[in-house]
Amino acid sequence: MAESLASLTATEAHREITRGALSAEEYVTACLDRIEALEGDVRAFAHIDRAHALRQARDLDEWRRDGRPTGPLHGIPVAIKDIIDTKDYPTEYGSPLFKGRRPREDATVVAKLRAAGAVIIGKSVTTEFAYYQPGPTRNPHDLERTPGGSSSGSAAAVAAGMVPLALGSQTNGSVIRPASFCGVFAAKPTHGTISRGGVLELSRTLDHIGVFARTLEDTALLLDVLAGYDPKDPDTRPVATPNFRATAAEPPPLPPKFALVKTPVWEKAEPATREIFEELISSLGENGGVADLPEVFSEAWRAHQIIMSTDMAHRLGPVVDRGNEEASSQRIRDLIAEGRNTRAVDYLAALNLRFRLLAGLMPLFDFYDAVITPASIGSAPKSLDSTGDPVFCTLWTFLGVPALSLPILQAPDGMPLGLQLIGPPNDDARLLRSARALIEMLSKE
Repeated sequence: MAESLASLTATEAHREITRGALSAEEYVTACLDRIEALEGDVRAFAHIDRAHALRQARDLDEWRRDGRPTGPLHGIPVAIKDIIDTKDYPTEYGSPLFKGRRPREDATVVAKLRAAGAVIIGKSVTTEFAYYQPGPTRNPHDLERTPGGSSSGSAAAVAAGMVPLALGSQTNGSVIRPASFCGVFAAKPTHGTISRGGVLELSRTLDHIGVFARTLEDTALLLDVLAGYDPKDPDTRPVATPNFRATAAEPPPLPPKFALVKTPVWEKAEPATREIFEELISSLGENGGVADLPEVFSEAWRAHQIIMSTDMAHRLGPVVDRGNEEASSQRIRDLIAEGRNTRAVDYLAALNLRFRLLAGLMPLFDFYDAVITPASIGSAPKSLDSTGDPVFCTLWTFLGVPALSLPILQAPDGMPLGLQLIGPPNDDARLLRSARALIEMLSKE
């Protein structure tokens, strides 16, 4: 019974809770039991407190029994990546340098979750400083494989059925790639859609908050709760946010058209991945096509690296310097050294390239509703020493455009393979609608 309850989506569980057929305590208990059964193998959580999670659930049940209004996530457990501040759990950034760190207040996204009635069930594992050094998390589909990173625990927890929803972050490929490897839905919205207030800053230019879910509907639900202006994040905007769920559920006025964009790194994809995507776009007939990007787009990967290494050197360098060598990985020390050697003129040129490339991308959306491209080069590698190659995410993170990972494909080895769907900036709701239409198109094949 508990396992069947844990398998409920957030939307399903919320419906049962609000009509009184299920209590928040029952649902959270089922998820906690699932975590206890699998955590020894998957190792998705850095911090979890069963008693505290159940207290939150009981308080929410009492709130409802008193006849008070309930929010859109009432009684729904959410896992929080361990670079996002929580006042009731440690936030340690995946680094021994911050072991035992206790924030005084919640990050904006966590405060929004609580206001919506969510249960903060625990902190999910992140790679060290949300970079490349892996944590202990394993892929639920194959424990010998990486779950991806840096939002390793969040993707694995949702994939394993431990929680219906989780938060992550992406500075390169840290949401979309683990979603692809673990076979779950994920969204990296337009840069500035979700506040990063109270989140470890690696790069103001590149950092995004992202979400994981088991359905597209739940993905939209979480975006509805989290999107919006926050004075703590200067890149958010004081404008009205769309209703993501309502737009995603609407039928499009016309069948959307999709462009397979191979990008300059197409040859890095595994041969089977390339074949799968070429067959997929062909199967869409007149609703699909292939589009090329101008040669200048090949500069994006180097520009992204320049910005990321320089910004992380600025943000993390002094912290790493204060610790001994054993307290930080060679990967993070090498990145900091690279960033410190960057010339100001190169950094400024990399920033400027973003605007040039975004202007060059926009005409594509005059003809197509969304871009199709791989979320990863292939299925999750059989290794726990690496989180996999983020190369198919880099361009879209660099440009700050919305991206989804749809778990609708399978690699030849039987592992999940994500389809990455890209839309124009600030058109995230329509991208969700196009995603639903695409899933329906492909289901008819």
